[in-house]
Amino acid sequence: MRAIVTGPLSGTRTLLYKEVLRFWKVSFQTVAAPVLTAVLYLLIFGHVLSDRVKVFDSVGYTSFLIPGLVMMSVLQNAFANSSSSLIQSKITGNLVFLLVAPLSHWAWYLAYVGASVVRGLAVGLGVLLVTLWFAPLAAAEPWWIVVFALLGAGMLGSLGLIAGLWAEKFDQMAAFQNFIIMPMTFLSGVFYSVKSLPPFWYEVSHLNPFFYMIDGFRRGFFGVSDVSPWVSLGVVGTSFVVVAAICLHLLRIGYKIRH
Repeated sequence: MRAIVTGPLSGTRTLLYKEVLRFWKVSFQTVAAPVLTAVLYLLIFGHVLSDRVKVFDSVGYTSFLIPGLVMMSVLQNAFANSSSSLIQSKITGNLVFLLVAPLSHWAWYLAYVGASVVRGLAVGLGVLLVTLWFAPLAAAEPWWIVVFALLGAGMLGSLGLIAGLWAEKFDQMAAFQNFIIMPMTFLSGVFYSVKSLPPFWYEVSHLNPFFYMIDGFRRGFFGVSDVSPWVSLGVVGTSFVVVAAICLHLLRIGYKIRH
């Protein structure tokens, strides 16, 4: 009889497929709805603030707004995917089927965060394709678009996994999203350039890692940004490593999932 060899990543592919299939089965809710929300933001803010908000020279406000909305959609949906999947499994009780399977903490992490990245990028691409009808964009430095999209989705997928491990009921998850994720997202320069802010809020914005994700992502389209993309890469990369390390540690010790 041939021996079955298992490694630290055994089962990752199957769990990743299950997580991707989970959100894709309801893609009208998980992909189409966020795209529609972003388009409504564009229509409302683009109309109301187009003549009131100062952004980069030679860049119209609608064009400026689109990359911010794309990245905001990527971040919010990457977080929502891993956090909602884990909290639902905990509350419904089907998490036990994963706990009895020979899955390492690395397999859990790569599958959950991998599916979050897929959903985040799918929604972001949908938002980009739809909003390009309102204002055409050119990718001045496309490598920054790819780098910050992947890092941002990976970081928020990891943060969603941490939130899912911590939360024990849906209202705790809602509090985490409403009081941490949403404020950091909306105060990150999605709808404005931070250079237009008063000095105090300008400095506060630079303490928000979400600002560096969106500013670096926007750099890929226009070739200009509020801060150097290398500074943004350093901040986002460091934040991702720290959040991923915390997430892997919690998975390794079975925080709130093994009793």
